[in-house]
Amino acid sequence: MDARTPGLLLGCCLLLIFACVPVLGRVPRGQQTQQEHEVTQGDAKAEGTKEPPPPRDHAKRAEEEHEKYNPHQAEEPPASRCFRCCDPSAPVYQPVPVPQINITILKGEKGDRGDRGLQGKYGKTGSAGARGHIGPKGQKGSVGAPGDRCKSHYAAFSVGRKKPLHSNAYYQTVIFDTEFVNLYGHFNMFTGKFYCYVPGIYFFSLNVHTWNQKETYLHIMRNGEEAVILYAQVSDRSIMQSQSLMLELREQDEVWVRLFKGERENAIFSDEFDTYITFSGYLVKHAAEP
Repeated sequence: MDARTPGLLLGCCLLLIFACVPVLGRVPRGQQTQQEHEVTQGDAKAEGTKEPPPPRDHAKRAEEEHEKYNPHQAEEPPASRCFRCCDPSAPVYQPVPVPQINITILKGEKGDRGDRGLQGKYGKTGSAGARGHIGPKGQKGSVGAPGDRCKSHYAAFSVGRKKPLHSNAYYQTVIFDTEFVNLYGHFNMFTGKFYCYVPGIYFFSLNVHTWNQKETYLHIMRNGEEAVILYAQVSDRSIMQSQSLMLELREQDEVWVRLFKGERENAIFSDEFDTYITFSGYLVKHAAEP
């Protein structure tokens, strides 16, 4: 370190002291006047004399004179003077304006379109609107393709028996041995029954030849129930007997001829040369037709 440095530091300190002493010893003019007034009052009390009260505008004049000789007083208040928030004479400070930001300057470029959201719930169904006006007649359409051929339904059979049959202790189904017509095989020659595959209304006819001095007693059956009877009393001579009826059948219904059991002597006649017993049936109207 240079030898002149301590001397320079000491000189700077002395300059600071001389500069601060007048400022620290300075008393505001208002406070100086007040102190002088207090000293005067104290001296008057000590002497036992009354000092006349200071004029009313004395303080005001002192402030005007102070402002006159101190032009910077209006710019900044004395640093030693304090105010309370509830004091009505406290200075009113103007609000500092808040700076406004122009958002349009900060606005960026338009972004990409986002993904489509989920579909919302369906709203309530509204009421039906009024019926609209009838529109104009349209043009005639083109000719359509030809339709299918009208389907007809058929069912028919006709069978016969060349052997006689006598009654016994139980019911017997009449079995036929001659087939005249059996369309689509709906009549079963082994069971002696007609099975309905085409529902509708059918016509049935039964023809038999009676036996001399014997009774003739048969039934046309439908699904195990007696539909009609064919009966002939005992006679000295044999004759031809017939029975016919119409039945409304459903699919899988069964129709056949049954000989009554032997409570009385019961028989039907036929021989191998001629067919005396016949059973026939055919469809009159299909169930689906109007």
